[in-house]
Amino acid sequence: QVQPVESGGGLVQPGGSLRLSCVVSRRIFRISVMSWYHQAPRKQRELVASITPGGYTVYNDSVKDRFTISRDNAKGTLYLQMNSLKPEDTGVYYCHARAPSPTAPNGIHYWGRGTQVTVSS
Repeated sequence: QVQPVESGGGLVQPGGSLRLSCVVSRRIFRISVMSWYHQAPRKQRELVASITPGGYTVYNDSVKDRFTISRDNAKGTLYLQMNSLKPEDTGVYYCHARAPSPTAPNGIHYWGRGTQVTVSS
């Protein structure tokens, strides 16, 4: 499927861990910059982390040293390992793919429907 499909969300206590996964068509995945976005309740969606096809990563300062983004190009799967979770990490996590295109200067964007993460005791 072209549209990313996320999984792995759920309810976890503060300090706990979750691993999110996102599956995308391998044809799209292998050429795309892949990212995770977070939308907290009543807030705008913001970038959590990105990873290029070659494995270069960038992180939002708020998750550095706690979250790890990774990808498996052979499986067309993106991961987000989330450790030391905090209540403010609560929200919907979206998978995003940006594929290069000769007809679209900013690339072609694909969004998943999101997976809910709730951090609460």
